[in-house]
Amino acid sequence: MLKRHHVMPQTQAWALLARAPAVTLACAGEGGRPLARALHGVVQGGALLFHGGPRGEKRAADGEEVVVTAHEIVAEIPSYFVDPRRACPATTFYESVELRGRLERVEELALKARALQALMDRYQREGGFTPIDPAGSEYAALYRKAVAGVVVTRVRPASIVGKRKLGQERAAAGVLKILEGLWRRGRSGDARALERIRDAHPERPTPAFLRGPGGVELRCALAGEDALAQAVSLVEGAYWNVDVSPARIAAAHRGSTAWVGARDQGRLVATARAVSDGGKHAWIYDVAVDPAYRGRGLGTAVVELLLDHPRVRGALFVHLKTRDAQGFYARQGFVERAPEVMSLRRADATAA
Repeated sequence: MLKRHHVMPQTQAWALLARAPAVTLACAGEGGRPLARALHGVVQGGALLFHGGPRGEKRAADGEEVVVTAHEIVAEIPSYFVDPRRACPATTFYESVELRGRLERVEELALKARALQALMDRYQREGGFTPIDPAGSEYAALYRKAVAGVVVTRVRPASIVGKRKLGQERAAAGVLKILEGLWRRGRSGDARALERIRDAHPERPTPAFLRGPGGVELRCALAGEDALAQAVSLVEGAYWNVDVSPARIAAAHRGSTAWVGARDQGRLVATARAVSDGGKHAWIYDVAVDPAYRGRGLGTAVVELLLDHPRVRGALFVHLKTRDAQGFYARQGFVERAPEVMSLRRADATAA
């Protein structure tokens, strides 16, 4: 039985199932032999749907109880994060979901068409095809026969259980060792894993490098549409973003190598991002602090966090453009190399 603090809210369990690149279906195949198959699926109408052929191995399980699983590895935790000698503490942090229900064919053609369109929307996002729309003028010629012939199957939940193993059972001191270890190790994804672990822990431990001035909490990996909208709001009025649309600013944040910031009571009050090759050069962009929080050292804290980010700290040269903050960046070691261009050379940079 799962411990209460490992159980994921059902909305998050469904979200994990929906975003998983593939799911695994386990069922009894022909002759009752165990069968497990990886599938592409979509979540629609409170069920998981997928497609297949009329005579596939899975057809033996039509109408039978099945199990569908998906998981995400958040971080591999080496033993030395916790104990310098013993191998025993080595573990993996992950999130997983298990859906149980009956495998049932979808017979309604319109519902089949919607499921197939949803699969295309997910796995061929760039388009390049005529929509599978029963109301469309080309549907009869292009799709009606194909939709009738393909098998669409769904699993409606008898139960859905999400599990989150992110160190919630550990004492805060032990979690801090893991967070500090992830920051030092600095693999791709470690900064994001660090934040996911903190968010899942009831005591929300804060390592020293994330303690901002005046009790404001620094964040070493921002993500999600809410953070994106708030970051765009902070920087879209800046002189360097004149004539740049909010959509392009958002795309730039999504494509950044590192994106950090600060939150106060859940609201983003500072942001900074960088693009880095991890060895030679990194560029800092879109540094901004909410006007109500300026003069407290928050800008310095955010830039220092960005410079120490695992994807930036390995760059020998760090560059930025500014027309009005030369003094601020000079205090952090940047030197003006050209009009409005400043650079920082770090002889001790260690490539990740």
